Amino acid sequence: MWQALGGLLPLAIAVAVSSVPITVTTLILLSPNRNRAALPFLVGWVIGVAAVIVLSALFASALPAPPRRGPDPVVAVLSMMVGAALIVLGVINLRRGSQSESTGLSGWLSRVDSFGALVSFAVAVLLNFRPKGLLLGIAAGLALHATSVEVGEALLLIAIYTVIATSTVVVPIVASFVAPRQVEPKLIAARDWMAHNGRLLTSLMMLTIGVVILGYGITQLS
Repeated sequence: MWQALGGLLPLAIAVAVSSVPITVTTLILLSPNRNRAALPFLVGWVIGVAAVIVLSALFASALPAPPRRGPDPVVAVLSMMVGAALIVLGVINLRRGSQSESTGLSGWLSRVDSFGALVSFAVAVLLNFRPKGLLLGIAAGLALHATSVEVGEALLLIAIYTVIATSTVVVPIVASFVAPRQVEPKLIAARDWMAHNGRLLTSLMMLTIGVVILGYGITQLS
């Protein structure tokens, strides 16, 4: 179980520091629709994160059982594919960031402050099914499969993963309702910081996690 937890923690952190959900969270909390949009977004985000890792774990469970001794070639190849895909996405994301550094909010992000409850919930769920979210979820499912944990342990690990991965959305929303006046200046600062550095942070995290997963797959084949 501890080996599986060690594999899940960096993946959960990578989900947690994703710039888009953090940016959407701050924009909702600073909008006039905060009271009706924030909680649906929180619920949708938690459901989406949990759904991706559960579906990925179910997919991984359909793979051949890992050998008791020696490397697992199926997990190794899939890990290499996921790692390589994350590296490519990280590079693409980094290049897009350098080309649009000063353009501010674009596209649908500029309309976040008008989201109602249903739209906020749907957006939160769908954000988890972006390529990055799916790749990280698949990697998490493979980590659970590779260590052959029991069902009860897997459920506990999925719960821990979900708590960590959703913390950067859950904590600001809860804090904003508990102490709105104290939290608002921090939200403004976070929004401005993410606007300038969020894409870079996400890209570097994707590259790092991608290299780690790719390296793990290569070592499993050697």
